[in-house]
Amino acid sequence: MDASKTTTRDIRLLTREELENQLLAAGEKKFRAQQIWQWLWQKGARSFDEMTNLSIDLRNFLQMHYDLRPIVTDQVQKSLDGTIKTRFKLHDGHFMEAVLIPVPDDNRYTVCVSCQVGCSLSCKFCATGQMKRVRNLDAGEIVDQVVEVNKQALEHFNHPLTNIVYMGMGEPLLAFNPVMKSIEHITSPEGLGMSPRRITVSTAGIAKMIRKLGDMEVKFNLALSLHAADDEKRNAIMPINEQNNLEVLMDALEHFYYKTHNKITYEYIALQGINDSLDDAKKLVNLCKRFPVKVNIIEYNPIDGVQFHKSNEEDIDKFAAFLTRHKVNVTLRRSRGKDIDAACGQLANKN
Repeated sequence: MDASKTTTRDIRLLTREELENQLLAAGEKKFRAQQIWQWLWQKGARSFDEMTNLSIDLRNFLQMHYDLRPIVTDQVQKSLDGTIKTRFKLHDGHFMEAVLIPVPDDNRYTVCVSCQVGCSLSCKFCATGQMKRVRNLDAGEIVDQVVEVNKQALEHFNHPLTNIVYMGMGEPLLAFNPVMKSIEHITSPEGLGMSPRRITVSTAGIAKMIRKLGDMEVKFNLALSLHAADDEKRNAIMPINEQNNLEVLMDALEHFYYKTHNKITYEYIALQGINDSLDDAKKLVNLCKRFPVKVNIIEYNPIDGVQFHKSNEEDIDKFAAFLTRHKVNVTLRRSRGKDIDAACGQLANKN
């Protein structure tokens, strides 16, 4: 980077007002800010040179005073089931991953995006949890994942993305500000214009932030990575539960539901001999009685150095049948992308 760029700032970290003020101070018209904003957040420009309705002088000005730091595709892996995992390189040399999950039979094309490089929560069954958290992604780096994976969906399936899940690397509610800003850009008419009802944010359970989302009356859906229906078991596999136990979490989720009436899902990875008994199912039924909730039962995906095993299909079927008999809305999720380490819990920037 040359000397003239040492004090530049990533333009996508500016607010709309800051961009307008800085352009006005440089003698430009206010409407130029709107043009630039649309290039950044709606058209997915990856360089200032792409902003062809701006004068060359203005593009040179932007080049001199600002950086534009898009993520760069580093590695793409395709699963036998159609899932596509992409590792992206960031401007500072770090890596993170996003996954395209196509389900053509349901006309559903979902991107699973990351919000952090690594993760600080150390969930015992998760490959990302074995990594250290390096930093949060910024809003632009999250939006870029949606833009780039949408291109993949169009290229490979001739269909745009239909859904976004914040279920990749990192804990979204510990990257709260960039996650919320990314959702704002994704849903804004001046951004990608997607419906917030098509977005699900997944959390391991940060109670005070769940309450904050309720108070903000957000429009997107929420998923809790539950994985155990009593505190003793959940403490053992998810250390975050020691500070955010199930009683506190249920209070926060109830607050969220009655403030927003948005969908809440419990994600439940079935671990053989740990959380897949009928006694576990009874406890889960009790947690499902306080407010409307859906349960996704997910098969465990093996990761290196961890001794958990997935439940056998007979036990999972009995578990799910018990929930159904007790009027719980339950879905069995078969993992996709296991052969490329793209399934739930497997993202770890491996070569």
